[in-house]
Amino acid sequence: MRTIAIFKRVLQEMFRDKRTLALMFVAPLLILTLIYFLFQSNNDQTAALGVQNVNSTLVKAIDNDHVTIHQLSDSASAKRVIRQKDYAGVLVQKGDKLTLTLQNSDQSKSAILKQSLQAAQVKLKTKAMATTLKAQGQALQKLQQALAAATRNPNLAQNQAGAPKVPNYKLKTHYLYGNADSTFFNTLLPIMMGFVVFFFVFLISGIALLKERTTGTLYRLLATPVKRSEIINGYLVGYGLFALIQTLLIVFYSIFVFKIQILGSIWNLLIINVLLAFVALTLGLFISTFAASEFQMVQFIPVVVIPQIFFSGIIPINQMAHWLQPIARIMPLYYGADAMSNVIQKGANFMNIGFDLTILVGFAVLFLMLNMVTMRRYRQV
Repeated sequence: MRTIAIFKRVLQEMFRDKRTLALMFVAPLLILTLIYFLFQSNNDQTAALGVQNVNSTLVKAIDNDHVTIHQLSDSASAKRVIRQKDYAGVLVQKGDKLTLTLQNSDQSKSAILKQSLQAAQVKLKTKAMATTLKAQGQALQKLQQALAAATRNPNLAQNQAGAPKVPNYKLKTHYLYGNADSTFFNTLLPIMMGFVVFFFVFLISGIALLKERTTGTLYRLLATPVKRSEIINGYLVGYGLFALIQTLLIVFYSIFVFKIQILGSIWNLLIINVLLAFVALTLGLFISTFAASEFQMVQFIPVVVIPQIFFSGIIPINQMAHWLQPIARIMPLYYGADAMSNVIQKGANFMNIGFDLTILVGFAVLFLMLNMVTMRRYRQV
C-alpha cells in the first residue's frame, strides 16, 4: 500500500508539472525528427582539385562527379592556393612525377582525390592495353596476308601496333594538416573540443544558478540594495572564472594528450574557446530562468545543446537539405567550431576568424540582455 501511495504521489507531481512532461515526451520526438531530416540530406560529397601542368588526358580521366577540377597558373604555389581558395588538394606534374598536396582537414575529401587519381591511372593503362590488343589484332590479320614479309621483319607486328605509351607516373603526396595516418578523429577534434567546452559550461552554470534560486539565496540578495546588474555581473565573473579554468584544461589536454597539430596560433584557439565558454555561460543563466528544478534543467539539453552538435560541422552544412542550412547560422557552436577548424587545420589568423568571433560576441551580448529581462520578470528583481 505504501508503494502504491508513493506511486500515486509521483504521478500527481508529474501531471502537475506540464513543462517536465512536455520536455520528456516532445523533446525526444523533435530530436529524432531532426536526425531523420539530417540523414535524408544529400550525401554526394565533392572535392575541389587544382591541377598545374598536368597532362590533359590524365585530367580528363580524373574528372568525375565527385571531383571538381580547377586549372592553375604555372607560378601558383600549392600550399598558398589551398589556403586561399580552400581546395581539397593540388596536383602538379613535372615529367612523369606527380606531386599531390592535400589539405587533409577532411579525410573523406582526401580519400576521394587519392582514389580518383588511382582510378584515373588504372583507367588510362586499361585503355592503352585495349588499344594495343586491337592494334595487334589488326597486325595479325595483315601478317596472315604477308607471312613472308613478317618472317623477314619480325618487328613488323610491333611497329604496326602503334601502341600508345602511358607514362608510369610516380606519385608523391604531401599533407598540409596531419599525415597519411590521420583519421576522422583529427577532423572531429576541433568540433568536439568546442562542444565539450560549451556543454559543460552551459550545464554547470545553469544548474548552479538554479540552485541559488531554489535555495532562496538569490531572493535574499534581492532584498539588499544590490542592483540587478551587479548580481548578474557577479555571477558571470564567479562562474566565468571556473569556466575559464575548465576551458584551459580542455584545450591543453587536447593539445598535449591527443598531440593535435595546430597550424595556426594557440592564442587564437584560446580566444575562441573562452568566447564560446562565455556564450555557454550566458545561455545557461538564461535557460535556468525557465527551469523549476535541476531535473528540468537537464531536460533542456536535448532541446538546446544536442542540436548544436548536429549543426557544428560533423555533418557538412552544404550537404544538408536547403531548408536546414539556415538553422546552422543561429547556432553558436557552428561559429565556434568553424573558427577552431580554420585555426587548427588551415592556419587561419585573427583577421580570418574575425567574423566568427564577432558573431560569438553578439550571441553573448544577446543572451546577457535576455537574461536581465527574464530575471526582472521571473525573479522579481
